[in-house]
Amino acid sequence: MNDAEERVREIANQVPAGEVISYGQIGRIAGLNPRMVGRIVARISESIPWWRVVRADGTPPACHGGTAGALLEQEHILQEREDRLVADGET
Repeated sequence: MNDAEERVREIANQVPAGEVISYGQIGRIAGLNPRMVGRIVARISESIPWWRVVRADGTPPACHGGTAGALLEQEHILQEREDRLVADGET
């Protein structure tokens, strides 16, 4: 695993169940372009909670056969209006 992949892995693994982080947020922390973060997440998805990494507008990733929504719901992250994510209790 190269340095950029390791940084993305470390950041993504720190996101607790029930919370999400965007590709852009990881990019700012790791000093990477959000698109590069997306490519890295796709490559290393088996070693991180990839479903917790969402697009800037809050939509879940479409990879892995579109299973992110169900995984997020299991963690009490609800999909509301236009597939944007909000935690239980938020409006």
